[in-house]
Amino acid sequence: MDKFFRTLRGPLRPRITVKYVLCVSTILYISYCFLTGQPLLSNNLPSYDGPYNVGTVDIEIPSDEPRSFSKAVLKETGETAFRLDTVLFTIFYPSSPRGSRPPSSRASRHLWVPRPISLHAEGYARFVGISNFLTNKLFALGLWGLVGNTEIPADVDVPLQGSTSGLTRRDETEAQVILGGDHDELSKLPVLVFSHGMASGRTSYTHYLASLASRGYVVAAVEHRDGSGPGSIIIGEDGTEKRVFHASRESLDPVPEVEELKTVQLGLRQAEVEEAVKVLDRINSGHGASVFEHNLRGEGQTLADWQGRLDMNQVVVGGHSYGATLAMQALKGAPNGVRPFKGGIILDPGKSSGPLNDDIDVPILVIHSQSWSKKYSLFYGRPHFATVKEIVLSVLRGGSDSWFMTARGTAHTSVTDAPLIEPTLLAWTTGSTVDAWEGVMQYVTVSHEFMQFLGDGRLRGVLKLGVTHPEYDRGEIAPPAEGEGMHWQIHVSPQE
Repeated sequence: MDKFFRTLRGPLRPRITVKYVLCVSTILYISYCFLTGQPLLSNNLPSYDGPYNVGTVDIEIPSDEPRSFSKAVLKETGETAFRLDTVLFTIFYPSSPRGSRPPSSRASRHLWVPRPISLHAEGYARFVGISNFLTNKLFALGLWGLVGNTEIPADVDVPLQGSTSGLTRRDETEAQVILGGDHDELSKLPVLVFSHGMASGRTSYTHYLASLASRGYVVAAVEHRDGSGPGSIIIGEDGTEKRVFHASRESLDPVPEVEELKTVQLGLRQAEVEEAVKVLDRINSGHGASVFEHNLRGEGQTLADWQGRLDMNQVVVGGHSYGATLAMQALKGAPNGVRPFKGGIILDPGKSSGPLNDDIDVPILVIHSQSWSKKYSLFYGRPHFATVKEIVLSVLRGGSDSWFMTARGTAHTSVTDAPLIEPTLLAWTTGSTVDAWEGVMQYVTVSHEFMQFLGDGRLRGVLKLGVTHPEYDRGEIAPPAEGEGMHWQIHVSPQE
């Protein structure tokens, strides 16, 4: 018998080879990811560092005025290409004070890539022009491996900050200390309505937006169904689902001119933003229960407690890239009844998304990533950088304090979640030199300072600084090693 086991032990004894080590390491890593909930090939999104935990709710409400924005139809299906039937947005909002026991949520946390993954996989395949059965499956497999189980670290459908549900006086007192002692637990909360860029969706900027929510803002991230995102699902009042994918010019009949397509898309985007503002106003006016009842996403059970809590006199519109172009367009004639915007946060305004509106009478904060300022681009016959600078100067000369600055070391994607999830890959492909988390937080900090300025007129942090670089300095050798301006080149400022 001993001889038998000695004979058997030889073939079964592991041979420490490179292949063996790689195989065992892979199995252990997959097991670890499975047990801890860590995505296979990426990082989890970090938690938020403001005074409050963050709640979130998905809202999809039928439009009061369903309508089409073009006669163009999709060649593939014959359906109208640009139509407003419902508005879909995600709200991020402050809930319980950070460090306290958060109210329990009955719902699972939202996934960063909303289900089904196949929808977004096919959308990205369409973006690169290789959508077919095989490539769609490969894209879905890759997307699942990268971010399939990545969650947004915000609690679903928990009470709003200051609500009598789930919060204690002691918890709120602790939060007031963190905020500086002058925060009224039942104060109205400023609002930011945010528009995403091309090839993005409502979940592409969660860390930036939810970090602002953790500082006391209510943020609505709109999902546009204008064919600029990879994919979205429109839910009908009868429960039917319609898939919306990226729409290229060639996919439309008749094929529109580039400028015509941009005009139509921006028109639909603006209508969606206005619809989101309408819904927020209804919630604030005491109709939260009705919004919950009509919400096609089935969330919002605490919205009835939001009456009078949103400061609809302090609503800001923001956006990134294509969304920044839309935000500037939405500021034309603002504030008014349908667009009550008191300011705008403009991140990397588009270089190929149509003209930039210069008819703006409210303060704006324009931030370029370093890659956006660095790359020379002609924009309707002028350098894009010069065009943006002239618009900001025009707003400033018109009497509204405004800023234009470049965030050092950042890339076009730095304000999105992508570098947090895949820091090494994104740094390598985009040329970003700043730490992924620090890059996002630069945007959070200055956006917070701008929102505070709109509320009380006080300048804080970077906004107190004057112009450091009238033009973008691509050859800058030694930026400041410390201080408020160490992360920025400031091109326009109201400070002398």
